[in-house]
Amino acid sequence: MATANSATAAGAAKDGAPPAPAKSLSGIVKQVLSGDTVVIRATKGAPPPEKQITFSHVLAPKLARRPGAGGDETKDEPWAWESREFLRKKLIGVEVTFTFDKPANSNREYGFVWIGKDKESGENVVESIVREGLVSVRREGRPTAEQQTLIELEDQARAAGRGKWASNTSPAEKVRNIKWAHENPAHLVDIYGGKPVKAIIEHVRDGSTVRAFLLPDFHYITLMISGIRCPGVKLDADGKPDLSVKVPFADEARYYVETRLLQRDVEIRLESVNNSNFIGSILYPKGNIAESLLREGLAKCVDWSMAVMKTGADKLRAAERIAKEKRIRQWQDYQAKTPAFNSKEKDFAGTVVEVFNGDAVNVRLSNGQVKKVFFSSIRPPRDQRAVVGTDGEEIVKAPPRGKNYRPLYEIPHMFDAREFLRKKLINKKVQCNLDYISPPRENFPEKYCYTVLIGGQNVAEAMVAKGLATCVRYRQDDDQRSSAYDQLIAAEQQAIKGLKGLHAKKDNATLRVNDLTVDHSRIKVQYLPSWQRALRSEAIVEFVASGSRLRLFVPKDSCLVTFLLAGISCPRSSRPALNGVPAQEGEPFGDEALTFTRERVLQRDVSVHIDTTDKAGSSVIGWLWTDTGANLSVALVEEGLAEVHFSAEKSEYFRVLKSAEDRAKAAKKNIWANYVEQVPEEKAVVEEEKEDKVVAERKVNYENVIVTEITETLTFFAQSVESGSKLETLMSKLHADFQSNPPIAGSYTAKRGDLVAAQFTLDNQWYRAKVERVQGSNATVLYIDYGNKETLPTSRLAALPPAFSSEKPYATEYALALVALPTDNEDKEEALRAFSEDVLNHKVQLNVELKVHGAPHLATLHDPTTKVDFGKQLVAEGLVLAEKRRERKLKELVDQYRAAQEAALAAHLAIWKYGDITQDDAPEFR
Repeated sequence: MATANSATAAGAAKDGAPPAPAKSLSGIVKQVLSGDTVVIRATKGAPPPEKQITFSHVLAPKLARRPGAGGDETKDEPWAWESREFLRKKLIGVEVTFTFDKPANSNREYGFVWIGKDKESGENVVESIVREGLVSVRREGRPTAEQQTLIELEDQARAAGRGKWASNTSPAEKVRNIKWAHENPAHLVDIYGGKPVKAIIEHVRDGSTVRAFLLPDFHYITLMISGIRCPGVKLDADGKPDLSVKVPFADEARYYVETRLLQRDVEIRLESVNNSNFIGSILYPKGNIAESLLREGLAKCVDWSMAVMKTGADKLRAAERIAKEKRIRQWQDYQAKTPAFNSKEKDFAGTVVEVFNGDAVNVRLSNGQVKKVFFSSIRPPRDQRAVVGTDGEEIVKAPPRGKNYRPLYEIPHMFDAREFLRKKLINKKVQCNLDYISPPRENFPEKYCYTVLIGGQNVAEAMVAKGLATCVRYRQDDDQRSSAYDQLIAAEQQAIKGLKGLHAKKDNATLRVNDLTVDHSRIKVQYLPSWQRALRSEAIVEFVASGSRLRLFVPKDSCLVTFLLAGISCPRSSRPALNGVPAQEGEPFGDEALTFTRERVLQRDVSVHIDTTDKAGSSVIGWLWTDTGANLSVALVEEGLAEVHFSAEKSEYFRVLKSAEDRAKAAKKNIWANYVEQVPEEKAVVEEEKEDKVVAERKVNYENVIVTEITETLTFFAQSVESGSKLETLMSKLHADFQSNPPIAGSYTAKRGDLVAAQFTLDNQWYRAKVERVQGSNATVLYIDYGNKETLPTSRLAALPPAFSSEKPYATEYALALVALPTDNEDKEEALRAFSEDVLNHKVQLNVELKVHGAPHLATLHDPTTKVDFGKQLVAEGLVLAEKRRERKLKELVDQYRAAQEAALAAHLAIWKYGDITQDDAPEFR
């Protein structure tokens, strides 16, 4: 630079004539290279021509040079950065006027720069930087008038101690500590934690790649803008830029970014790394540069880097959509591939009634129509024997399996994915938004693919986040994708990082299932005895073949079994033609029964009690309760979709079934639509009268019991005295088992209806219990061997060992026969107090007076010594009311209770002290 300035003066002296007047031009400052050199671009053109101007007669301190940039690494000369920054803040993007000339034997152009359009009135930038003491003035040779002015300004700056002439500042303080390279780029991303960092853009390589200094620590980084890619320079065979090949819109994209970002103050949010390059978003005063590039059609969205964005991916998609609709620049030939949807197809709400293997559900609309809904842009777990390409598509399909192949259980994580959806969606309302229609291929029909929301949460995103599904990869120009595709990609990245589900490093084992629908030999020998002993077993209904025939999965035993509803006969449903077998027409109301059962139990959690097997031993027969507690056999009979089978006569549910059938007949429901009640013959009436006479006799069979619990409704729990030693033995073994093998707190998840072990609060011992209700982290349980209830944290519950689950409860609930509590709360409390004093924890004699199906049996309690009837004694003392019942066998006992009540009323005892309280009550108390 010194040689060039000297050459200018020497040339003029040699010729003996003044130099030619310098040219005066105008332009806009694009870049400041140092304290004495700027790049000015023309005001027209895209991109416009540029000119590099070095200030005449001055020399600025040299900036540091990064390693590999045409030489070895160098450090800043003192005050180099301050002189560059002075010009950058003053000139970048500003219109200027400048003069220049090019000395002989020089490849640089030297001149002066003025701010504004007029150099007469504009600020002389060279004089300004000299005045600030940030450059040195050359003093060799005979000075020109301009040079003399600069010398005088420099002398003034020296005298004032400005800039580099300051005496109180060490030169070492004005040298930057630049971090050119980063051994662990990801660590730097973690340090900033996704927060915006102040930065200066130093170089624009192409529209989507820049180099920048992160302030104030001067980390020098190469940044790829998140979520987009602009056209760039083509590379040759050696991997170097091939400038002979012009890429459409590459120069325009780079110019667009340079005019807005180059050497501007911006904020950068680091989001990830790609090899040694960083990935992040650039925020400048007018917003996000990525959105702006997309909106102008100068960039396209990139899925892989969009996945790392913390926020704003949806805005990038929206910006790209605007450019596509306008068909500008890169999208000038764009043709939308997404078909138009009508409003009914596009958005609807409904209830999920069935879940398929991890990628689809059946949704029932409000009009009863059922639609199959596929989840957009995700792929469920698949056969690991298939060969998959980098885009996720199967290059080679898995070889066929045997006829008994069940992918739900044999493909790793398929069952987990189905269970996640089943528990989350079955019988729940969802919102379905149509994204695209996948065309038919390989004998599969077209698929309607939706974003499915439950409570505002994207179900597909939740699956991907748990590693139970993967994202489909698309070509960049393929718009047939989920409207929340970027969130899906981000969720997948998090699942991969967390090694969840499909992305776990350990081998994914298949679920071992014993298929008893194929192998029947083990049903009677291995499984039936334990099922018969169990009070109830938990199961999942996997398939409904007819109204009374189902396929169950029993998680506890990890087996599939065909299950037949006991006690009923259901009409046969129709069957479609399958595997060469012709279609079969169903019996009347068979399909209705099938639909009824499907709607109530398909893919629901149910409880079953298994009694026996069919004659062939291929299916089990038993009773099933829905998730609402309804007996499905009774429900089908009640609806007139089944009739009571003779085999039910020996079951405890016969009377309930018979009553339900009588009501269905009376209402002429379904199969009973044409039913005509037959008039019984006189002989039958006579026999019935004889039977009534037999039944009318009251049976007395006292059992010695201990009353262990009394409820607020005057029911009580009693233990048989004879079984006391058995109970003590059971409890001793249970306590010893839990003492030697204490459960892990919180390892058990409580569900209503479960038979569990519960740790009683008063003694911290473990007892058998049944979960009646779960609310948050608390559960209400019934201690089945004692009858008392307690609400306690679920952390005090544990799975009951199988050895303790087979025995029936030792405490049985009864209702005190022929009496009712008064309505007044104080009177009720007094009656319960008196009853407790008489019988609680005492040995008494119990007689069952009346068996009630579905409710506690009615029983009387008696003193073993005096034979006093405690219920009648409460009536006689005026503490309870005598209940009038119409059963013939209880007539004598009812009369005794009524007489005791009349005596108490006459004596105005207790509840009768103000007279007859039953005058306004129901007829049975009159």
